[in-house]
Amino acid sequence: MENKPIIVDSSFSAVINAPIEKINIPEWCFTLPEHEYQACSPAHISAGVTTSPDGKRMSINVEILGGNPMVQHYLETVSEPAHLILESVSDVFTPTGRVTILVHWEMSVKKIDDNTCEFTNRVISRPTEEFMKGLEKQGIPFELFKTQRQPVSIYHNQSETPLFAKSIERHALRQN
Repeated sequence: MENKPIIVDSSFSAVINAPIEKINIPEWCFTLPEHEYQACSPAHISAGVTTSPDGKRMSINVEILGGNPMVQHYLETVSEPAHLILESVSDVFTPTGRVTILVHWEMSVKKIDDNTCEFTNRVISRPTEEFMKGLEKQGIPFELFKTQRQPVSIYHNQSETPLFAKSIERHALRQN
């Protein structure tokens, strides 16, 4: 995925008022109730959990960004209590049809002190070959698409990050 051009690379942080020892991001992610996912952004439609054919955990998220419905098929690639990386070949439904983009979603926490942590939510999206061919077929330069997509994606990440942090905090404080 690293050799593809970047559409968006955004990262935001927020404070979690819980000890790092109580935080388990993968556990939070794969037990997150749909209503709580929806409460983290007006763009969030639905979320669920399944497994890939090889048995890895997957988070399926549905959201609407910039007027385009997306279905994200996040596969767990790094899973540690303070660090989770999910990779997705996401479906994007556009007025001209369904295309795919690559999404790298990374969440991590680092200790600030005994009772607080800093949560970081980073999202990187890249085009698939199919996506680039679709842009070319429509006569849309990649840089123009990227310029138009960035504000929507960056705003989404910026607004959901503190709400994810609060949700992780609630999850952590419920743990024994």
